[in-house]
Amino acid sequence: MRTMIEPFRIRSVEPIRLTSAGEREEILQRAGFNPFLIDAEDVLIDLLTDSGTGAMSSEQWAGIMRADESYAGAASFRRFERTLQELTGFRHVLPTHQGRASERILFELIGGPGKVVPNNAHFDTTRANIEHSGAEAVDLPVAEARCPSVLHPFKGNMDIEALRHLIRTIGPARIPAVMVTVTNNSAGGQPVSLENLRAVRAVCDEYGLPLMLDACRFAENAWFIRTREPGQRDRPIRAIVREMFDLADGATISAKKDGLVNIGGVLLLRDDALFGRAGNLLILTEGYLTYGGVSGRDLEAMAQGFREVVEEDYLAYRIRSVEYLGEQLMRSGIGIVQPPGGHAIYLDAARFCPHIPASRFPGQAVVCGLYRTAGIRAVEIGSLMFGGEGRPDPPLELVRLAIPRRVYTQSHMDYVAEACAELHRRASGLRGLRIVEAPSVLRHFTARFAEIVPADTDRSDRTVADVLARPPQAVSTAG
Repeated sequence: MRTMIEPFRIRSVEPIRLTSAGEREEILQRAGFNPFLIDAEDVLIDLLTDSGTGAMSSEQWAGIMRADESYAGAASFRRFERTLQELTGFRHVLPTHQGRASERILFELIGGPGKVVPNNAHFDTTRANIEHSGAEAVDLPVAEARCPSVLHPFKGNMDIEALRHLIRTIGPARIPAVMVTVTNNSAGGQPVSLENLRAVRAVCDEYGLPLMLDACRFAENAWFIRTREPGQRDRPIRAIVREMFDLADGATISAKKDGLVNIGGVLLLRDDALFGRAGNLLILTEGYLTYGGVSGRDLEAMAQGFREVVEEDYLAYRIRSVEYLGEQLMRSGIGIVQPPGGHAIYLDAARFCPHIPASRFPGQAVVCGLYRTAGIRAVEIGSLMFGGEGRPDPPLELVRLAIPRRVYTQSHMDYVAEACAELHRRASGLRGLRIVEAPSVLRHFTARFAEIVPADTDRSDRTVADVLARPPQAVSTAG
């Protein structure tokens, strides 16, 4: 059959509210042109993130009812622990409340001033936790990752020669670990090949360095390995997943992605001493070793989710549903990161609105345009998320349409594609933005903006608020 159907039945529904264009304009301005600050009830289709926004299965809900809420040594933890041990091969399994908690524990222990952590590409919280420790986060993507239109099966790969050069230049003593993100979120949800992981492992062995995985989307990465990498097509997904983890000395996982849950995380370690230190820090900041800041209900849901995520019917549907949206957008002439990634479609914002410079956040302009046009919430991944004082300009200006797992149907995706096409037709009217207020770290979450209107004087950065404050006869109608 040509149509990929959802491999599940819908037994419960949640209504979503339709808003008018006027309501959305008022909501957007009240939120300071930052969709993070918009109430969820005012969003029609929420593609802000795929993290913790998925729908859980009947078996997960059944597990919640069976949960053991004992403070120490709960049966729910033992089921969770066995599931992760069987899936990944790691003996040491620590639960956390989400992925960034695993990152914080890890980098508080191995990071610090003067240290450098290379990665194919760090995502926002990983980078922030590394930098919070005083260490430096360095991205080493392959060259193909910097060009959205280039077709390459594994644009998430790390540049092996760049990794060797970095180690030789600064010395292995300054590198507490090498990290690889699977799939590579910053590069468009692009996968990492087994060949590349093996090559990174070989470099780590050569210099005596541990290899850590940011494995939030390990199952989606395994699916791409099986479908794109020579010699992998006949292997079970579980076998590919196990080989990926076998190559690593540790891993951080946000279970809110490929754990198919709404809250939860994991820290996996091989080193006994590091595990002991991590366990002490977990007790200090998260909870006891066998609950780690979440309830027994959450542990049961995670255990079942990690079993379901490697089911091949689910993964075929998951990857195809994302690819379907990408195909619809490309038919409308919209530039995206190609080929489509595993959890999201990434619009090429620089190409979408070339009249807006990076300093005026073209991705955020597209994000605001999507909400205005259709009530769709998305997120910028570019100069806003990764730029700022003292940082190099990010290589790409993107807008991520992250698709929650098992939530939206094909008709929802058709609506998204139609809205993007409509906005693309009038993209010349999109306006850049400037920051009005923002924190020093992870500014994209809470920053507020003002929209810049075309100048009718010698001022090139007038905002909408500036214009509205002037007498009506002085207001330009341009744009």
